[in-house]
Amino acid sequence: MVLERLRLDGPPRKVVIVTGGGRGLGKAMAISLAEAGADVCIASRTVSQLESAAAEIAAAGGRRPLIVPTNVQKREECDALIEKTVAHFGRLDVMLNNAGIGDRRGAGDRIQDLEDADWHDTIEVNLHSAFYCSRAATRQFLKQGGGGVIVNVASGTALRSSPQSLGYAAAKAGVISITKSLAAQLVGEDIRVNCIIPGYVAQSPAQNDDEVSMRKQRGRFITVRRLGEAWELGALAVFLCSDASSYITGESFPIDGGGLAGGIAPTGFAMAETVEASRG
Repeated sequence: MVLERLRLDGPPRKVVIVTGGGRGLGKAMAISLAEAGADVCIASRTVSQLESAAAEIAAAGGRRPLIVPTNVQKREECDALIEKTVAHFGRLDVMLNNAGIGDRRGAGDRIQDLEDADWHDTIEVNLHSAFYCSRAATRQFLKQGGGGVIVNVASGTALRSSPQSLGYAAAKAGVISITKSLAAQLVGEDIRVNCIIPGYVAQSPAQNDDEVSMRKQRGRFITVRRLGEAWELGALAVFLCSDASSYITGESFPIDGGGLAGGIAPTGFAMAETVEASRG
């Protein structure tokens, strides 16, 4: 029974949109969703990345995903993303808002030096896009008669100070907040809304020995003593998109190797290591 509820192949087969699905965590979650039986649409701005990801998703799930090049900073393109997905698959069941600016524009700038453009780009891609896509998806869910799932992707930086990434942290905190408010607003429509909060996760395999070494060093500051792997988010995404999580809404799920529990902060301070050192 439990394994059956985790399946996304129906009937009817679940249709899932993943923004930022051309690479990294979005691609990894799209692969897992396809393996669980979903029909997947992936969206991002870079067509070459979408094409490459589509080949991997097709190999994993046995069906080629729909690719829709989309700039999620633009409301009309988010609306078109939902429309094109429904035109292709006939319906929509899950909206997974993963798109984000990974390079954190303006990172390291103090507030007096932070440019308007960097602030606005960061907020638009990480927060506005979740609103635009959730609104368009909700309209489609209601048109279908109600019922649906929204999964947002935030960041552990939203749960602690992040002085080097002011806009990014603010936007991701907004993603967590909109998750709770949307869940309460939409519960009468049988639409569930939850949030994944990744910690430090390697978004692709290490390219050389220096990168392997760097990841090991960074992993020392995490409770489990390693970085997460992108595929590990896939299982959580499948759970939250499936009927196995039918009693869960308005919740946020850190997946960070115990980073928050161990006292990790963006400054590199790790409570767990401090305790070990004090023990000699």
